[in-house]
Amino acid sequence: MAGETILIVDDDADIREIITLYLEKEGYNVVSATDGNEAILNALTTNPDLIILDIMIPGLDGIEVCQEIRKKSTTPIIFLSCKGEPIDKSIGLTAGGDDYMSKPFDTIELLARVKAQLRRNRILKSSANSTQLLKYPGLTIDLTNYSVTANEKLITLSRKELQLLVLLAQNQGKVFSSEELFKELWGTDSYGDYRTVMVHISHIRKKIEKDPTNPKFIHTIKGAGYKFFISK
Repeated sequence: MAGETILIVDDDADIREIITLYLEKEGYNVVSATDGNEAILNALTTNPDLIILDIMIPGLDGIEVCQEIRKKSTTPIIFLSCKGEPIDKSIGLTAGGDDYMSKPFDTIELLARVKAQLRRNRILKSSANSTQLLKYPGLTIDLTNYSVTANEKLITLSRKELQLLVLLAQNQGKVFSSEELFKELWGTDSYGDYRTVMVHISHIRKKIEKDPTNPKFIHTIKGAGYKFFISK
């Protein structure tokens, strides 16, 4: 949607310039940063709708920047990096990134991924506006401020952990395969390591369950996937 603001973080002036050119042509506002500290400052002061984040930047690297931003913001983050090995992509997504592209990259594909992430984020905000509170015995999810209270304790979830929990909770009783959850939250064009879903489920359980080895809320359905229901 034209008018949305995108933060580009890259120390390569040529890359910033070409991405800016394509984004502004689509009607987006663009701000930029060239190192990790400037990236965090701009992310928190300009409140962008999406961040394109290089990993190998001066100062704090992109992974550290993502982790810092995730403490205060759920803004979608697309990693853009020379590191293209599967383990690099897995680290980026687990750190809180929403998508990952390797350099050299196709600008048209990057633009498509930007639009997909912004669209997914608008749907999440729309859902928050229509259903304000998800409340279950021992678990409350407040979508107005993205807070989660489990077992009478306020807990912090990453953006993807929150999206995953909300998706499962809003479809109580429905079984989702790891592939379905990955495609729903990371997009069909994203890097398809479905183990990322398993890692996020594990993180959520550690935060909301009294006994993560015997979960009350998110259950593993052997050979099928995951299902949200309240066990007694």
